Amino acid sequence: MIKNTQQRIFVFLRLPLLIHWITIIILTSLPSDSLPSSGLDDKIEHIIAYFVLSFFIYFNFYYQDRHLILRKYSFLFTILFASLYGAVDELHQLFIPGRSCDFLDWVADFIGVIIGSLSARLLLYYLRETLENFFNKKLEPLTKKIVK
Repeated sequence: MIKNTQQRIFVFLRLPLLIHWITIIILTSLPSDSLPSSGLDDKIEHIIAYFVLSFFIYFNFYYQDRHLILRKYSFLFTILFASLYGAVDELHQLFIPGRSCDFLDWVADFIGVIIGSLSARLLLYYLRETLENFFNKKLEPLTKKIVK
């Protein structure tokens, strides 16, 4: 059993984000003829991938102590950051054989980001006490000034 707060945050928040993000980078860097088929529609795959990405980004922003502004505005920063990454990822695919930059793919990414961010926020709202107990981390309300 993992008892240390930082270890729990790493194992349950940071590591899944890292693994998922690396998976996205690998899959979007493969030429189109090398892509594995999931049997799902392309746009659904984008929505799911960015749902998971934004879900973990939200919690990583929220459960970090270095930059309080990221925690205070974790919902907004998650949407901005994950959406920007989706756009950069689409542009990156211009350089991959058989791939293209598709605006509708980015729209699907953005939909996944919104749903993932909202889901994370709702989960935090309804399960705050449970999550604080699990991560052994009671977060103080952010009513103080962020800039010192």
